[in-house]
Amino acid sequence: MPKPKRHMQLLGTSGCHLCDQAEALLGQCLDLSQVEVEMIDIADTDELVALYGLKIPVLRCIDSQKVLCWPFDERAVSCF
Repeated sequence: MPKPKRHMQLLGTSGCHLCDQAEALLGQCLDLSQVEVEMIDIADTDELVALYGLKIPVLRCIDSQKVLCWPFDERAVSCF
């Protein structure tokens, strides 16, 4: 039986160069057959802006509720 995919969210916003870097990093270091990454624009809700506005990009694991704030690298993502 195949292992279920891990679910993650990358929280950021349009035009954020750090968010673009984080997205590229995730594409390089995650096995997308094992991990589903949903892109969330924090500008869509006031609550997300209040929580993450100064911390983006933020990687959030839905399954464990862990949060990894920028700056992160391949090593940090692999341990996450």
